[in-house]
Amino acid sequence: MSKHQTVRRYTPRSLAVLDTPVVALTAYTTPMARLLDPHCDLLLVGDSLGMVVYGMDSTLAVSVEMMIAHGQAVVRGSQKACVAVDMPFGSYQESPQQAFRVAADIMARTGAGCIKLEGGQEMAPTIEFLVQRGIPVIGHIGLKPQAVHAHGGFRTVGRGSEAEQVMADALAVEKAGAFAVVIESTMEPLSRAITEALGILTIGIGASPQCDGQILVAEDMLGLFPDFTPRFVRKFANLGQEVDRAVADYAHAVRTRTFPGPAECVGMPKAD
Repeated sequence: MSKHQTVRRYTPRSLAVLDTPVVALTAYTTPMARLLDPHCDLLLVGDSLGMVVYGMDSTLAVSVEMMIAHGQAVVRGSQKACVAVDMPFGSYQESPQQAFRVAADIMARTGAGCIKLEGGQEMAPTIEFLVQRGIPVIGHIGLKPQAVHAHGGFRTVGRGSEAEQVMADALAVEKAGAFAVVIESTMEPLSRAITEALGILTIGIGASPQCDGQILVAEDMLGLFPDFTPRFVRKFANLGQEVDRAVADYAHAVRTRTFPGPAECVGMPKAD
C-alpha cells in the first residue's frame, strides 16, 4: 500500500470552519508561494504586485493578464493554501456581467479557489451575481487601494460618521453572499464591531486583532520592501539587509577573482 498522501488544499468552505485565526499573506511568484504555503491557510495574489513587483505608484495600472500570470505562478507553487486572486481596477466595476466574465476567466486559467474585489454597498449586486453563478468571493472594505484617489490617499478610515458607512458596507457584502471580507486600515473599535456583527470571516490588515484572520504583504513583513512601511506592518525579518550583505559579498568576490573558485568550476583542480 502506498504511503503517499495527497495534501488537501483549503477551500472557502474549509477556511470558514477553521478553529484558529486564518493566516494569510500575499504571494506573486512560484518560489515565494512554495516558502509561504506550509504556514498559510490563504495566499492572496494581490494587485499590490503593481507596486511590490513592478514599481508602480498604485494598483490602478495592473491588468487582468498580469493577475492571471501571477495567479498561475502561485497556484503552481502551492499545495495547501487556498489561493485568491484580486480582480484589478476596471475589470468588474462596469457591470455584474463584466465581472463574471473576468472572474470566470481568472479562475479557469489560474486554478484559484476564489476571487477578491473591492467595494461595499455599491458592489453588493455584483457580488451576489458572482456567487449565484458559482464564484466564491472575498469582499474588501475600509481603505480600498483601487479608490485611493477618492479616499484622499492611503489613510485610516472609519472615524466619526464614516464608521456607519463602513459598517453598512460590511453588512452588504455579507448579505450579497461573500464568504469573507478583508477590512483594511480601519479603526480598531469599528473593525472589532464589524467582526462581532458578521457571520462570515473577517480578515484584517491594519484593523483589529479580533478579526477572524490577518493578512499582510509578504514583502512588508519580511523586510524586503523598504520604500514604504505602513504603521500596521510588523517586520518579522529584515531580509532586505541580508540581501544587501549577500550581494556586497558577491560583488567583492567577483572583483577580487575569488569567485568562481575550484569548487564552482568543472575541470579545474581543487585546492588542497
